[in-house]
Amino acid sequence: MPALSNGRIHTIKPADRNNDRFDMRVIDCHVHLNHYEGTPHFPLTDRIKKLVDTMRGSTVDSAIVLSSYKVNDDRPSTSQILDVVKKYDNLFVVAGFSLDNHTEDYLQDCKKWLKDGKIKGIKLYCGYEHYYPYDKRYQPVYDLCVEYDVPVMIHTGDTFSSTGKLRYSHPLNIDDVAVDNPELKIIMCHMGNPWILDCQEVIYKNKNVYADISGLVLGDFTHFYEEYMIEKIAEFLNYAGEPRYLLYGTDWPISNMESYLNFVARLDLSDHARELLMFKNAQRLFKI
Repeated sequence: MPALSNGRIHTIKPADRNNDRFDMRVIDCHVHLNHYEGTPHFPLTDRIKKLVDTMRGSTVDSAIVLSSYKVNDDRPSTSQILDVVKKYDNLFVVAGFSLDNHTEDYLQDCKKWLKDGKIKGIKLYCGYEHYYPYDKRYQPVYDLCVEYDVPVMIHTGDTFSSTGKLRYSHPLNIDDVAVDNPELKIIMCHMGNPWILDCQEVIYKNKNVYADISGLVLGDFTHFYEEYMIEKIAEFLNYAGEPRYLLYGTDWPISNMESYLNFVARLDLSDHARELLMFKNAQRLFKI
């Protein structure tokens, strides 16, 4: 575990690194503290320790923890997550929002958390929830994000759950939101995979849209799938231009942090582009 200082655990400094992949800061903008089917069930306090230990072992400096669209024994609430991360100065929170499971009071809580700087954005789970992102009922969320100049993260692409409905998570839906809310900063989670071509067109067209590269694999990358995704990201960058819009994220614990870092180390990027991907874009958007 990192050393304690004034009751808070501090982030890994560059001098502490033993990382021959790349010598720069790493921000993982997409992790969870949920329990997922098929894995042992641990208390939330153990999950946060596992996250911190995994980050340290992989030399990941900071992470953004996303709360879910529902609350149960497997999925902690935003309040619970805020409580367990408060002693870590390298962990930040994005609040999940649900039309089905959250009330107006919760939205007011989000407003207070945004005002106090306790959350860095809001996440929508379109596809898992059967609503298009341009549903007018989401507009208060978009207005809040604009008011406090934070991004909204929106699930796009395949769903981990078989009960998800893909028409709601198709990346082309984001174009409506981007056009109708030009001041809103939108992060398309998972690059819309497998509709990566559609995702890159939405980003090329709309300068207020970004994407993270999280959740492209369950567990570890295999050699052949890694080769496939390297080619897809190269095509993405060639089409859409300078990667000022692409953010590093894993979807841990669904995806393995170490495998993800090995994967991005193989991307053919300039030092400038790699810095944008690995930390500068997230640092700017989330103000961390």
